[in-house]
Amino acid sequence: MNKELLNEEINFKEVRCIGENGVVHGIISSREALELAVSQDLDLVLISPNANPPVCKIMDYGKFRYHQEKRQKEAKKKQKQIEIKEIKLSTQIAQNDINYKVKHAIAFLESGKHVRFKVFLKQRELSIPDAGMDTLRKIMPMIESVAVAEKEPKLEGRYLNVLYVPRKKEKH
Repeated sequence: MNKELLNEEINFKEVRCIGENGVVHGIISSREALELAVSQDLDLVLISPNANPPVCKIMDYGKFRYHQEKRQKEAKKKQKQIEIKEIKLSTQIAQNDINYKVKHAIAFLESGKHVRFKVFLKQRELSIPDAGMDTLRKIMPMIESVAVAEKEPKLEGRYLNVLYVPRKKEKH
């Protein structure tokens, strides 16, 4: 975030000055605008430096910053945090172990979390990742009722990854 110029830091020849309650003082020298702000016990803040002439506003800068930070905190509170649960598998995993891990994945997805399945590829499996794809293909039909794959399975290093996101619930 770029820092606003205040009071003595503003050294333009002329500025368009706006008062605290939206009163337009017109185009005056920056020194006059600063004197006007000081006489009202307020600050002169550069609002638009690229305008011709630059626009300055007379305001209580501390109060302005306080309200700005408060708005940012409120916006941050309303943001939704996405939690990703990771489930690791191997190519040699048994079907009952897949069922167990898929059961947990479904519970995570129903609670609104995203689930990433990672299949670890050992030594020779790296050159032929089809074994990892087969493991992921076993999972797909079991989980497709509650989730959808965000992208196709992707090889990243020694892992074959696929991310599942919860299906949108239909509104009746």
